[in-house]
Amino acid sequence: MPNSENELLNVVILAAGKGTRMYSSIPKVLHKLAGTPLLGHVIHTATNLNPGKICVVYGHGGETVRAAMTNPDLCFALQEPQLGTGHAVQMALPQLEENGCTLVLYGDVPLIKRSTLERLVQHSDGMVLLTVELDDPRGYGRIVRDAMGNITRIVEEKDATAEERRIREVNTGVLIAPTRALKSWLGRLNNTNAQNEYYLTDIVAIAASEGVKISSTHPDQHWEVMGINNKLQLAELERIHQLDVAHALMRQGVSLADPARFDVRGELVCGADVFIDVNCLFEGEVRLGDNVRIGANSILKDAVIMDGTQIAPFTHIEGAQIGPDCRIGPYARIRPGTVLAGEAHIGNFVEIKNSTFDSRSKANHLSYIGDASVGKNVNIGAGTITCNYDGASKHKTVIEDDAFIGSDTQLIAPVTVGKGATIGAGSTIARNAPEGGLTLSRVKQVHIDYWKRPTKKG
Repeated sequence: MPNSENELLNVVILAAGKGTRMYSSIPKVLHKLAGTPLLGHVIHTATNLNPGKICVVYGHGGETVRAAMTNPDLCFALQEPQLGTGHAVQMALPQLEENGCTLVLYGDVPLIKRSTLERLVQHSDGMVLLTVELDDPRGYGRIVRDAMGNITRIVEEKDATAEERRIREVNTGVLIAPTRALKSWLGRLNNTNAQNEYYLTDIVAIAASEGVKISSTHPDQHWEVMGINNKLQLAELERIHQLDVAHALMRQGVSLADPARFDVRGELVCGADVFIDVNCLFEGEVRLGDNVRIGANSILKDAVIMDGTQIAPFTHIEGAQIGPDCRIGPYARIRPGTVLAGEAHIGNFVEIKNSTFDSRSKANHLSYIGDASVGKNVNIGAGTITCNYDGASKHKTVIEDDAFIGSDTQLIAPVTVGKGATIGAGSTIARNAPEGGLTLSRVKQVHIDYWKRPTKKG
């Protein structure tokens, strides 16, 4: 995990808060933004710095937080009871490498960017604070500077004078400092303040009194340092994040019908001349080739869509690979394990699961195809079902090249339809159908004069 440049960099992520204002039994840092826990976003960004160690300080939620974070390179420190941010970093100290620097992040500040943190790390001579100027600084600790512009301390709003509260430059809480010095400063904190807590911010005044160089840098966007305390703020940051993703894709040439109605919960990679209509959701890893068109209200998860394919509205695709120049939907459901070759057509209300379609094969209406291998140039009529499950095991259906399956056919697996075979409409096929010719299974049509439709009693 470490590299030669950052192997002595420690990252401490504070994630012990209860999140009372979330009104939830779920620890605050495990609430999701873009499908990933808040803490997961911070860990992912921190990991991209290639630090020597990442330590998560947890408290409320206990083992739930630890269990949710599966990165094997993490270490954890328990803060119990919670006595403030300074106390939280103290809990991590025994696990840190003293010869380097320590970067402090927050598990409920999910959108901080790697580029911002890289600036902190690259300029970590002495202590570096991440600050931001706000038109409305209420609720934040203020950055206090002397007449020469040097940072001398941070004052929390509850402890600030009226003049200090007018300061617009505020503390984000994110900082980097030499680990050995940080350990010394933390040992000298006291809790003589309005909250009776050990503030991490108080180390700034201690460092300044020792003549330590204290500098600052700023994020590219102020929302990178916005924290989450309630569901409203979570929703606001969700939209900010999604717009940021949308704008990045549009700068790369993707056409979005409306960037405000677009969601990515994972990674979306697009080729040239891709068009995405409104209210589409992308989860996991999704790859779209050149000239792909995604219709409105579609959901794609862990899918590859190759060049020239068009996905009609209200289509769900998960765990599938769709070949070039296919036509899918509307209202189609493509389930995991499905692989479609080029120019396949899957129409409205067709469900496909764990099946392969070779090139130019079609199932255009109202069918279920599961655990099947479909050859080239096959036409599957409306209402066709592969009966793949016998109540205990799944079985495979094989439909060879150039076969024609008539409407309302049941193929009882395991069964093979030979090359060029035709299955008559309304058939139930329980034995292999040979190549060529017509295979059908129907009962003789009869009329029963004396039969009467059942009527409701009472």
